[in-house]
Amino acid sequence: MGIRGLMSFVEDHSNEFFTDLKVQDTKIVIDGYALFHRLCFNSNLELRYGGDYDSFADVVQKFFESLFACNICPYVVLDGGCDISDKKLKTLKDRAREKIQMAHSLSVGGGGYVCPLLIREVFIQVLIKLQVCFVQCFSEADRDIMTLANHWNCPVLSSDSDFCIFDLKTGFCPLNSFQWRNVSTIKGTGDCYIPAKCFSIDALCRHFSNMNKALLPLFAVLCGNDHINLPIMDTFLSKVRLPLGATSSKGRRHHRVLGLLNWLSHFANPTEALDNVLKYLPKKDRENVKEILCCSMEEYQQSQVKLQDFFQYGTYACPAALNLDLPEWVLVALAKGQLSPFISDALVLRRTILHTQVENMQQPNAHRISLPIRQIIYGLLLNASPHLENVSWNALPSQPPAFSEVERINKNIKTSIVNAVELPKDYSDLSKLTELSLAKRQILLLETLKVKQTILEPIPSSLKLLVSVSCYWLQHTEAKAKLHHLQALLLGMLMGPLHVIINSPDKEDLREDGARMLYEEFQRVKEQTRPGTRLDLDTAHIFCQWQCCLQMGMYLNQLLSAPLPEPDLTRLYSGSLVHGLCRQLLTSTSVESLLSMCPEAKQLYEHLFNATRSYASAELFLPKGKSNSKKKRQKKQGTSWSKNRVGTTSDTKCWYEGSNRFGLLTVENLEEHIELSELE
Repeated sequence: MGIRGLMSFVEDHSNEFFTDLKVQDTKIVIDGYALFHRLCFNSNLELRYGGDYDSFADVVQKFFESLFACNICPYVVLDGGCDISDKKLKTLKDRAREKIQMAHSLSVGGGGYVCPLLIREVFIQVLIKLQVCFVQCFSEADRDIMTLANHWNCPVLSSDSDFCIFDLKTGFCPLNSFQWRNVSTIKGTGDCYIPAKCFSIDALCRHFSNMNKALLPLFAVLCGNDHINLPIMDTFLSKVRLPLGATSSKGRRHHRVLGLLNWLSHFANPTEALDNVLKYLPKKDRENVKEILCCSMEEYQQSQVKLQDFFQYGTYACPAALNLDLPEWVLVALAKGQLSPFISDALVLRRTILHTQVENMQQPNAHRISLPIRQIIYGLLLNASPHLENVSWNALPSQPPAFSEVERINKNIKTSIVNAVELPKDYSDLSKLTELSLAKRQILLLETLKVKQTILEPIPSSLKLLVSVSCYWLQHTEAKAKLHHLQALLLGMLMGPLHVIINSPDKEDLREDGARMLYEEFQRVKEQTRPGTRLDLDTAHIFCQWQCCLQMGMYLNQLLSAPLPEPDLTRLYSGSLVHGLCRQLLTSTSVESLLSMCPEAKQLYEHLFNATRSYASAELFLPKGKSNSKKKRQKKQGTSWSKNRVGTTSDTKCWYEGSNRFGLLTVENLEEHIELSELE
């Protein structure tokens, strides 16, 4: 949620509404959504290349290490999906449009803030590694956060202005004044603390003639938040004379906030104030508006969910979720973050939102490539609960069951209707999905990704899902991937294993081998990519498509209770590195020269390349520009290439597999080989 203009208003009056706080020796309840956005956007991370997940993971780790140093015990609470009313849909669509504009700006060298696609998954993986307690709520988390913080009598850490409305016993610390990078020490004791500011709802009410704090939820819904946007309220605001009080030039900027708070301060309680609001509206609208306002005000009351039970006993009971009669294992997996909010939106609403990346806006959105995977996911969710059958969905009885997807089209959004795949009987009951054998669950996953089990045998278990997803990506013509794209992607996947080797106490001898040298070389490539480098939009789009495949491949794997191990995303894809490697592979660097310093990495790369190349089209192995020029020449001459040594595209692939078995030649050298053979 969020109240328009409120956060900037209270920050403009920081001395009146905030007190300085030394945060130490306490529990703290953290708004997870606000935190990972704050860390992503305020840590000087590169956002154009699809995510430097390693750098983001390092920032998250440092944040929590600062808390641990001050004996602060964090409890992270994450938003889940939308509730069954879908009341935030308009707000979510507006944000989706804004994100498209920002993604476009970033793609052409401008500014903007767009979270990389897998940032939430990376954040959760870091929480698990650091053993930070966290929960994923069934829907929006704000009320649950407030209720838990009051139960434990501890502060809330967020950037959401709704926490200025909630009656928090110990207050609300905004993230932008939480100085976790500036851990301080108390003289004489050596104890550490984090300097912060704490918002006081009592100070806000004192400032406005000691107004009743119970009036603040009405203020929030009149001012406008994410849940309510009634055009008829403009009628009220235009007719009522809002008293501004003594205002400065800054005050005029917050005309609505100031005016409403001053006006409401004249009433003793919400009932009296609400009756006065309704007087300004046409009689025919009053009852309906009253019902909507009262319902919206409820969002600021105590939650029935007891998150303390989840953190203490592992039990999560949400009335809204229980009323839907969803399978128990699904509710547990959602609470533990083992299933994404994407799954709960598809399950409860049969509606999902596909998030835009920094991609080529002139091409179809990058999520199109993973549509077949999503259709299988939707198929698994069809028969979840009889309580969901009463929801009004898109499909007619005679049609296949349908889901709606909010997706980018050009620089706007549209809602597309997608039919679920009707699966064999074994997979038709969501409640019994976990009871299926590992073999059956793995078969469905690999068949969806169009990959044979035998291909994965030489691949380390931690990389099997990545390789499977990459094979799926290569088989789809939408990707238009070239050899250097595949090479760069596979090289980037070596970062995780290299990091393990370097930091493993059992492999001290390998530190002096090439692992550290190769890791440092990759870091140099990554750093060189960042400052002012022009974004290759086609390359960016291709890697966005790969991330979409990985995202949906992971969601399907999670839904099937991980028939393949979940990959460690924190050191799997670094956009700056992969884009930098693409540029180098197109000019002078070869895979062979890069990997010559580390035989272990070279061997792993060869396994990865061998597995993926068998699923690539022959055109992948032709240098940039060759494929199109040859097609044109073939059409013009009306003859085959049988006289050439390279021959047809299939011959080219055979020649390539012999001469460049592991993709170790540069594109430049490969072009030379083909040109020479064509001259013979």
